[in-house]
Amino acid sequence: METRLMVLHLILASALAISVGSRAESLQEINVTATRLDQKLADIPGGASVVTAVDLHGGRQELGLDESLARVPGVFFQNRYNFTQDLRISIRGFGARSNFGIRGIKIFVDDIPSTLADGQSGVDDVDLGSIVRAEVIRGPSSSLYGASAGGVASLYTEDGPMSPFVEATVGVGEYDHQKYQLKAGGQLNRLNYLLNASYLNNDGYRDHSEVNHSLFNSKFRYAIDDVSDLTLAINAVDSPVADDAGALTPDEVEADPKQAQARNLSSNAGEALEQQKLGWVYRRELADGHEIRLRNYYTWRDFGNFLPLGTHIPFSAIDGVVEFDRFFYGGGAQFTWTGALFGRPNRFSAGFDIDRQEDDRQRFVNNSGNKGALTFDQMEEATEWGIYVRDVLALTDTVQLTVGGRFDQVDLDVEDRFFANGDQSSNVDFDEFSPSVGLTWNVVGDMRLYANYSTAFETPTFTELGNPAQDLGVNLGGFNNIEAQTADGFEVGTRGTLWGRVSFDLSVFDMNVEDEVTNVVSTGNRAFFENADTDRFGFEAGVIADLLDDLRLTLAYTYSDFEFDTFPANPAAEGMRLPGIPEQQFYAELAWRHASGFFLIGDVLAVDELFTNNTNTGTSEAYAVANLRAGCEFTWGQMRLTPYVGINNLFDESYIGNVRLNAFGDRTYEPAPDANAYGGLTIRYSL
Repeated sequence: METRLMVLHLILASALAISVGSRAESLQEINVTATRLDQKLADIPGGASVVTAVDLHGGRQELGLDESLARVPGVFFQNRYNFTQDLRISIRGFGARSNFGIRGIKIFVDDIPSTLADGQSGVDDVDLGSIVRAEVIRGPSSSLYGASAGGVASLYTEDGPMSPFVEATVGVGEYDHQKYQLKAGGQLNRLNYLLNASYLNNDGYRDHSEVNHSLFNSKFRYAIDDVSDLTLAINAVDSPVADDAGALTPDEVEADPKQAQARNLSSNAGEALEQQKLGWVYRRELADGHEIRLRNYYTWRDFGNFLPLGTHIPFSAIDGVVEFDRFFYGGGAQFTWTGALFGRPNRFSAGFDIDRQEDDRQRFVNNSGNKGALTFDQMEEATEWGIYVRDVLALTDTVQLTVGGRFDQVDLDVEDRFFANGDQSSNVDFDEFSPSVGLTWNVVGDMRLYANYSTAFETPTFTELGNPAQDLGVNLGGFNNIEAQTADGFEVGTRGTLWGRVSFDLSVFDMNVEDEVTNVVSTGNRAFFENADTDRFGFEAGVIADLLDDLRLTLAYTYSDFEFDTFPANPAAEGMRLPGIPEQQFYAELAWRHASGFFLIGDVLAVDELFTNNTNTGTSEAYAVANLRAGCEFTWGQMRLTPYVGINNLFDESYIGNVRLNAFGDRTYEPAPDANAYGGLTIRYSL
């Protein structure tokens, strides 16, 4: 507690001292829309970051979002190199519990959700080649988006320029890395368009880790008139190969970090998927500062996964292949009013969201990598709907009040169609009201102090509600008895600019979580969950400094003190640190971008050791990984060439890129690649 008070006093004292001594103006006006109101980043009363195109691209290999978003404090990534399990993202520790996919975080692409109605998110359909902006809201966000304890990541793709263009990129690298991209866009009368297609093949650093991934993404915006427009997004993914090398024991890592887990090889572990997404957003400005937005979307997903279930559990002989056909659809509406309330500037929004998920799911015997007899068959249906309001009122010329609230209901239903073990049909409903309130004080110039109180809830996903049937010798359907988790937290911080060249964002938070959905065991590559109460205290700092006109330094530091409070299913874990989350994380980047087009960028990510299980008896060692990339833009008339090269893990650090929590037999560690090089060329022709 003394440490927490010291950090809190330090941040407030520093903020006041810096604010009084500064008269700097903003480097630029940065607006954020992920808060469901178009407002300045400086005015948001909580942790928020914006990453723009110059940092999202610029000679990156573009295997995952973590390459560019590691600069955001409070955000921790794992698993860039295992495409079977998807990138693992955690914000303030939420999401770390998942051994695959993303939990506790709402993800949107061009205002269309990539988060399902049951709360699971994925980014395998995110088109890294056309993302130009990422907004990250850190902390409880249920008053904005419903079941979202960790925060929000809202991604935006580029618009077509006024002059049409065609662009081709070829990237190659070690481990037979090949990436090809073809992009085109422009403006045709009232129609703005952007189309991008990409193909990725990578054999992987480890055995049995190949990925083959094709993606098409497009966006069309039609200006109906001067006050309204319609945006249509079409996205398709085809990934027939994504092999899973599996996790290794410490002895196996020491012997050969490149090897695949023997069980994964014998069962041909990996996944294949096809997905199509269609979404549209309609916006219209009304009279006197009024605006409406409507959105609607549809997603179809065909998925198959071979799991490496071992012979150490009774049901392993009858389960090991998962397949489902998914239909995910929904929509929403939002009304926004900008005007005056009590004679003071005010912005108000209100709206609703409704999302529906239908998974036709089966499981089969895994006969040495071949699909066998049916062992499980059920229809899973999730419906989430919510209504919300949010208001931002300027109480004075320097103090702004933000209040919001949202009511949500989530219905999860399972219809069992496999009756060999009885009818396991189940239904569970969750509902919650989530308020938030925040204050922002413009102390002087561009300096702000902020404080907020916010709440959140998060329901277990269908996967997390799965029955831990290993002691029964059968694969049960239906639900385990898990409650939805709730959280309430306080946060104070400061952000601003100094001398017109340095921007900073410091925040400290304290959060209590009741009934947190917690991984208790990972058996046969499947995880099972129970509830526990946890406490979270953290400090986050981000600094961007223009040392010279062409030289920029970016720093991000995260301190996380997260512990179990009560844990009925595992009392030995009470007082232990939450696994899968480092206590400290530090990111630094030095970027030189010359006006001639040359750039040279180096970065380093230092991650503290983290625990691999709830009782803290296993650890993954600390590491520091440096990367270097360089390139240049050459322009000849209407053509622009951008060659680039890069080295990942510049100093050949041996480290673990992903940890599987509470794994059976200590099969916990997924080694990351050693030093490896890549390069590429982008050719752009503008008409």
